[in-house]
Amino acid sequence: MSLMSWGMYPKIKNNVFKFNKEETLKRIIDEHDELIPYGNGRSYGDSALSSNIINVKPHNYFINFDEESGLLHIQAGVLLSEILEVYVPKGWFLKVTPGTKLITVGGAIASDVHGKNHHVEGCFSTCVKEFSIMVADGEVVTCSKEATPELFRATCGGDGLTGVILDAKIYLKKINSKYIDQTTIKTKNLKETFEAFEKYKELPYSVAWIDCLAKGDKIGKCLLMVGNFRDDGKLDYQIKKQKTIPFNFPSFALNNWSVRAFNWLYYGKAKEGVSKQKVDIDTFFYPLDAIGHWNRIYGKNGFTQYQFILPKEHSYEGMEKILKTISDSGKGSFLAVIKLYGKANDNYLSFPIEGYSLALDFKIEKGLFELLDRLDEIVVEYGGRIYLTKDVRVSKETFEKGYTQIETFRQFRTENKMDTKFQSLQSKRVGI
Repeated sequence: MSLMSWGMYPKIKNNVFKFNKEETLKRIIDEHDELIPYGNGRSYGDSALSSNIINVKPHNYFINFDEESGLLHIQAGVLLSEILEVYVPKGWFLKVTPGTKLITVGGAIASDVHGKNHHVEGCFSTCVKEFSIMVADGEVVTCSKEATPELFRATCGGDGLTGVILDAKIYLKKINSKYIDQTTIKTKNLKETFEAFEKYKELPYSVAWIDCLAKGDKIGKCLLMVGNFRDDGKLDYQIKKQKTIPFNFPSFALNNWSVRAFNWLYYGKAKEGVSKQKVDIDTFFYPLDAIGHWNRIYGKNGFTQYQFILPKEHSYEGMEKILKTISDSGKGSFLAVIKLYGKANDNYLSFPIEGYSLALDFKIEKGLFELLDRLDEIVVEYGGRIYLTKDVRVSKETFEKGYTQIETFRQFRTENKMDTKFQSLQSKRVGI
């Protein structure tokens, strides 16, 4: 059986290994090169694809929970959704969560994922006390920022290139409701969008859907959703049943006209100005998780998510230029999300910097990579970088310009004999 990424591109043949104890994993690592850990297959590109894949998802036991501190000890294959199902009814939530709950804890660390509260809480690594990882020589190391700072900085955001995470201790946050008080702000252009983000930045959670096909003085119009947890004691949380897309859509279904129609309907659903709603955790944090296999919308050729971030001082000008380029191309996305970020951490390959990011999904089709190459040039021009967990095509040159600590990461991998043992299609492409 061969495994794919969530973007269903590229499709390669691979050997898949499972382990039920550390001795088995050590033997797999001893006997093979070009290995990469693989969780629930939700990374979009080729960061978790290789000729030899270690499937970590079955390694998924809950070990311990400290109700005083909120410290949860779990194995790396546990899904965020499984944590929520157990602990939200007890009044606990993830301190940092991405836009899907269907990823493993190991994957969350390896991608150093971020969410709608990065400007307040930072990346996932900020809630990680320690984790156990099997490195290239088969040794299991207990890794923390204090005890093993280099390994911690290389692994958090290192996309599985330092070893196989076995378990982790992470801090949860106390909540008293499964509901969010949401405020929706409808903006008319990019200037209003940026002003709204800054106006509401004191709230812990914010994210905006943006119409990437808008033109002229409407470029950058969006629906900004901000919010915080209610305090009503209603914690009867249950995972909602998914509606599933049963087959790949024909490639012509997603086109300029269908995306424009969706954008018009979605933007039109909100009232003008400012409106308020009460929404639950899944609606606010994980809207796409309601649809099983939503990646099939893009057809059998698959899709890629293009996510970049720009420094705050250049975000407005750079974002305007990029949105104009996308709009002019006609290759729009109905899943286009803009977010505000706080300060960067010191992990070698962690994505966020202080500024704004934009994420867009594009189906794989003729002319797409040429468009993304043009967008890369603008990102580099304004001092930005590309998110590796979402990427499937960025060049080594573009990647290196965005990540200033890449040589430190490469040296660490070489010194610890990780560079031949742990490899992905992506690591080969960008030279890490």
